[in-house]
Amino acid sequence: MILVTGGTGLVGAHLLLHLIESGAVNLRAIYRNAYAIKKTKSLFELYQKKDLFSKVEWVQADILDIPSMEIAFENVNFVYHCAGFISFNPNDEDQIRKVNIEGTANIVNFCIDKKVTKLCHVSSIAALGNLAPNQKRVTEDTEWNPEVLHSDYAISKYGAEMEVWRGHQEGLQVVIVNPGVVFGPGFWNQGSGTLFTTIKKGIPFYTNGSTGYIAVTDVVAIMVQLMQSDCSGERFTLISENISFKDIILKIATRIDAKKPHLKAGPWLLSLAWKLDWVSSKMFQTERKISRHGSISLQNADAISNKKIINYLNFTFEKIDDYLDKIAFYFKNQLP
Repeated sequence: MILVTGGTGLVGAHLLLHLIESGAVNLRAIYRNAYAIKKTKSLFELYQKKDLFSKVEWVQADILDIPSMEIAFENVNFVYHCAGFISFNPNDEDQIRKVNIEGTANIVNFCIDKKVTKLCHVSSIAALGNLAPNQKRVTEDTEWNPEVLHSDYAISKYGAEMEVWRGHQEGLQVVIVNPGVVFGPGFWNQGSGTLFTTIKKGIPFYTNGSTGYIAVTDVVAIMVQLMQSDCSGERFTLISENISFKDIILKIATRIDAKKPHLKAGPWLLSLAWKLDWVSSKMFQTERKISRHGSISLQNADAISNKKIINYLNFTFEKIDDYLDKIAFYFKNQLP
């Protein structure tokens, strides 16, 4: 039996479809409410694979609720842990750490207790280390510097990885993947999908920062290959390309017929933006739109290496330009 957590999210939903199309049987996924399942069902329909949706056994459970997870783990041999809470709002700090760290600890404990064969944990490039002055590219071996300012999300994903490594030390076979920004269709109101909906409304500003991007289809293909291999006790950075924020906004805007950014937001303007946003959130009790760390991240241009996974699996990533063409097609035919 294969168990997928986070099966109602972008990566988890695509993973379920990939596993089914690859011939997997005895496939189980957890969900928290009926609405969440509808999102995954809609994705299957988007790909015209509606008939495959019934091949998933759905169990209502929450990674923070031990009794429900006890049921979900019955007869499970392999676990793909895709569930997590993505937020860069400082006000979500407690929930982020609880879901991502405590939730992952629960998954690891169940894997050990139920003698699960192998666990694949979906982390993030946010959990990678920080470049030293003499280093040029961030790799899986780049050391985490606790004295550097990190977002609550990054800290939670790093803490989650520590729980996975604890499980490995206790005899559990594990692999960790650290994807960059994951592009994929169907989830336009969460994750990278919000980038498309926001750009469609118009983004006048751009920054000089950059980060790594990857197609969701590549992420799930790599996850399955790693789980089917003898690999254990390793983590792999998953990106196709490093692209500047300016260029990625331009690429998306061009494809979805949106206005292109024309104003550069430098360090001074970004600093002012997060401070004003903080004041506004306190005065009007609104959700934070940009944090101090967020303003710094938008200026960060550290290059990220994907050499390890390329060498290990001889993997060829899909070009981001080509994949954006596909997503834009779905976006324009399935406007949120």
